[in-house]
Amino acid sequence: MKSNLIRMAVLKFEEIPAEKVREGLERKIIYTGDLMTVLLDFSDGPWSEREPPHSHPHVQTSYIASGEIIFYCEDEPDQHLKAGDMFAVPPNKKHTIKLLSKTARLVDSFHPLRQDFLKS
Repeated sequence: MKSNLIRMAVLKFEEIPAEKVREGLERKIIYTGDLMTVLLDFSDGPWSEREPPHSHPHVQTSYIASGEIIFYCEDEPDQHLKAGDMFAVPPNKKHTIKLLSKTARLVDSFHPLRQDFLKS
């Protein structure tokens, strides 16, 4: 098994270590075929500034499982989102978030796989 990446139908939260992306952000990933789901845990909020916008060629959907954010998406109005809300991002559209709460959990899904998230 590679780090926290697995190629099976089940990921048990307590059995898979989180990958530290940076201080205040950890993730766990599960993927099969051409679909990837990423659990993101933020613990460094609230932020005074938003993260730098980015884009990618993947379709993305996101579910806010806990916390509050502002979602920014190119050519769209800013959205104040909280637990239970969702957003979608078309391919190649710049987007980002600003964390409003101390912590937040987002569940992102990508199609196709984010190869840049996979460790060799």
